[in-house]
Amino acid sequence: MATHLPTTPYPRFHLAFPVTDLAAARRFYGEFLGCAEGRASDDWVDFDFHGHQIVAHKVASAQMADAASLVDGDQVPVRHFGVILDLPSWEALAAKLAAAGTRFIIDPRVRFKNMPGEQATMFFLDPFGNALEFKAFGDPDLLFAKNA
Repeated sequence: MATHLPTTPYPRFHLAFPVTDLAAARRFYGEFLGCAEGRASDDWVDFDFHGHQIVAHKVASAQMADAASLVDGDQVPVRHFGVILDLPSWEALAAKLAAAGTRFIIDPRVRFKNMPGEQATMFFLDPFGNALEFKAFGDPDLLFAKNA
């Protein structure tokens, strides 16, 4: 089984995408491509994609275009991309966006509080309607930590 790469000094990308079958996603990304599995629920699964975080979210076939998935109490747009920053950079960006009057899809907050993978997160749209997520971990080595 593949293991994840150690924390690096460069930013890592995070990509979430819809799938209609989590078992098939696990077979393809986990078994076939060798991506180690991280946290998961009945609706989504994290994979270590060469040191980057990709997340397969289960949706119905009819929802592939505008899919949303429940993550720690928030309806997260499944089709989004972003970057994982260090916490001070995330806090500075959140303050800058708030000061600019940014309309957030999900306001800056901490999710998975006191759990493996605790993270600061925020979602907003770019000028073209693309959903962006910026997040940060207090401990970057817990990026792929599994729930106990």
